[in-house]
Amino acid sequence: MSGIGASEGHRLRKSPLQRQMKQCDAVSTSAYSSPAKSLGDPGITPLSPSHIVKDSDAEDAVEQLFLVVVAIDFGTTSSGYAYSFTKEPECIHVMRRWEGGDPGVSNQKTPTTILLTPERKFHSFGYAARDFYHDLDPSESKHWLYFEKFKMKLHTTSNLTMETDLTAANGKKVKALEIFAYALQFFKEQALKELSDQAGSDFENTEVRWVITVPAIWKQPAKQFMRQAAYKAGMASPENPEQLIIALEPEAASIYCRKLRLHQMIELSSRAPVNGYSPSDTIGTGFTQAKEHVRRNRQSRTFLVENVIGEIWSELEEGDRYIVVDSGGGTVDMTVHQIRLPEGHLKELYKATGGPYGSLGVDYEFEKLLCKIFGEDFIEQFKIKRPAAWVDLMIAFESRKRAAAPDRTNPLNITLPFSFIDYYKKFRGHSVEHALRKSNVDFVKWSSQGMLRMSPDAMNALFKPTIDQIVQHLSDVFDKPEVTNVKFLFLVGGFAESPLLQQAVQSAFGSRCRVIIPQDVGLTILKGAVLFGLDPAVIKVRRSPLTYGVGVLNRFVEGRHPPEKLLIKDGTRWCTDVFDKFISADQSVALGETVTRSYTPAKPSQLVIVINIYSSEQDNVSFITESGVKKCGTLRLDLTGTDASVPNRREIKTLMQFGDTEIKAMAIDVATSKSVKVGIDFLNY
Repeated sequence: MSGIGASEGHRLRKSPLQRQMKQCDAVSTSAYSSPAKSLGDPGITPLSPSHIVKDSDAEDAVEQLFLVVVAIDFGTTSSGYAYSFTKEPECIHVMRRWEGGDPGVSNQKTPTTILLTPERKFHSFGYAARDFYHDLDPSESKHWLYFEKFKMKLHTTSNLTMETDLTAANGKKVKALEIFAYALQFFKEQALKELSDQAGSDFENTEVRWVITVPAIWKQPAKQFMRQAAYKAGMASPENPEQLIIALEPEAASIYCRKLRLHQMIELSSRAPVNGYSPSDTIGTGFTQAKEHVRRNRQSRTFLVENVIGEIWSELEEGDRYIVVDSGGGTVDMTVHQIRLPEGHLKELYKATGGPYGSLGVDYEFEKLLCKIFGEDFIEQFKIKRPAAWVDLMIAFESRKRAAAPDRTNPLNITLPFSFIDYYKKFRGHSVEHALRKSNVDFVKWSSQGMLRMSPDAMNALFKPTIDQIVQHLSDVFDKPEVTNVKFLFLVGGFAESPLLQQAVQSAFGSRCRVIIPQDVGLTILKGAVLFGLDPAVIKVRRSPLTYGVGVLNRFVEGRHPPEKLLIKDGTRWCTDVFDKFISADQSVALGETVTRSYTPAKPSQLVIVINIYSSEQDNVSFITESGVKKCGTLRLDLTGTDASVPNRREIKTLMQFGDTEIKAMAIDVATSKSVKVGIDFLNY
């Protein structure tokens, strides 16, 4: 089938008769799977050579002017926002200090936790939600709905829809869309309040351009889900979609890394001993100094981004490649970018990859360890019966998790909540101390102060499975032909603060490229997202995550087309269900690039023309009935009432515009200029 490459521009389309139809074997034979047969819809057939229009629609809305850009980093474990006024784009303000906070965890963000009242109304978010829930009496708390780490559900649900549910800590279910909308509405109100306080007058939502970050490896339905939740939260609307940008996390990080000055980052690969330390010492110490530096600056909350290219960046030349590894709480995302000079625009070289290898993996390992010591039946019961105490235990673990380091020698103590000790005795009839002695887990001991005492090796073992997966995945990426000659690896995201992860990445890849960590690594994405909102055109070329096309009829060719696809209409023999490709998975797409195809109704008298749009993760798709092909849009062009003097072969132009995380499609009847538009929809088909 004729695919179009951005580079080839206007390769001519083969006529339907010459078209070679490959891969005909894996085709379903059921007549019902053929839209053309089952709907009695004569369908459309290709008419013309294809061509690409580079320019985005001239009649597109004039760029709106916003006074401020607010970016929300909606993370699995923690979230936050930052903003910048368009008049002074070099100042990025990170949100006000939040109430609450945990011992041993200093951060500018707030936990991604949400609490609903027993009547399912929004109550609170972040530390406030967690602390309120925690202070409730157990008899009362079981009626309240508490959610945490719920963002992962969008990554792990294979058939995500607007109806997908989330389960609260007490086992009750609520629509995911509602929870996400509540969370975004909370951020919207906080940000508008802070902006109004700064401006001294009420700030209107219409004056704000919102940016929400999502992992690059999320599938299209999850990205669309985030946009729908933002509409529900009142940030933007389907009529005014430009007010909201869905930014990809590693892209945002990449944009920020370009601005880094040398004093704003730590290079792990400084081979020579620095100040008499060996490199392994510098990981810890350099980071501590950096943290001190960040802590001192924390009061100001305003970061100056100099409007220049940073020093590291100035070493990069045209065509140089670098990898951004964004390691967060839930997922790890990797993107390979290439520089395009002179403006330093970014081009995505290899489609985003990654997986659920975030720091949550370490929490799961800890939970597995607790199950091994105290029994899975007990842990399950404890989580249901004492949900607030379970949250407490995980908070205690979180602060010790952050203290884990490669060269640590002294043990890490984790306080067990009193209700854990108490409930265990009731449940088993013996003490926690007895369980530890009996469990054969020799690197976890009981200390008389009521703590679990873990040896550093035991803690490091909890990190190992997750870190191994990250290193393995990175190795696979490095082995790809597109990924040769990588100059830098930027390690960003909350999990990048872990010295264990830093050391593992440095020792595995330090010989291939320079490993760089921005100082305020947990805020990298947030700041990059603000910069992206100020100048969305900075990312010039992306890789299409899917193959897109439309279902058409081609003239049936004996011996080439499967007999079960034969459809005879008015004496003409058609091959039905043909997938006519617009763009292939992993093909480069310039932002705003429009691909155009021309079709004609298979039956000249046809007045309602239905064009179905399909997508697939596979590259080679011949028929829309193949497995993995999903319908994701319908263009319905009604030509009744139009002038009868239309040419015999009516030309219907179909355009798809790619680039942003959204894809728009349009059909135009050339003779009458009648047109219809649709956004590609992955949630409602």
